[in-house]
Amino acid sequence: MGSSALTTLDTALADVAALGFDTVPFIYLIERHPHHFELVRAVFRRMTAGSFRGYTSVITLTELLTRPYQQHDTVVANRYRIVLARSKNLTLLSLDRHVAERTASLRALHNLRTPDASQIAVAIAVGCDAFLTNDHALRRVTEISVPLLDDLTL
Repeated sequence: MGSSALTTLDTALADVAALGFDTVPFIYLIERHPHHFELVRAVFRRMTAGSFRGYTSVITLTELLTRPYQQHDTVVANRYRIVLARSKNLTLLSLDRHVAERTASLRALHNLRTPDASQIAVAIAVGCDAFLTNDHALRRVTEISVPLLDDLTL
């Protein structure tokens, strides 16, 4: 778990008009994570209701489909595809040269893995106010607010 001082979801998202999503919130939602499901469901409900716009990159699609492909689980793969394609107020973004440059900069500054740096670079490129993850290593990033699911509560 995260720190002992939890932040409410309302507080964390109070000034967020655009939220970048890492892969893990989608996993927690679709696979009904025992600890984080209600929290991520609340995030997705707020996005669907128009409280903010959501953005993620095609890297999310790659990461989400890998395990279902390994396990030949077309049902879960299709659930992921549907959430990414049909969630209201969620945009799936491609990578471009600008994002690649920003990715390299983030990797160099914060010693991040390429997929993580790319995800954050996409969020920054489209003007996201925050990037939602549960990857504690991403706390090093200072260019955008990075709320961790472990640190949030309803």
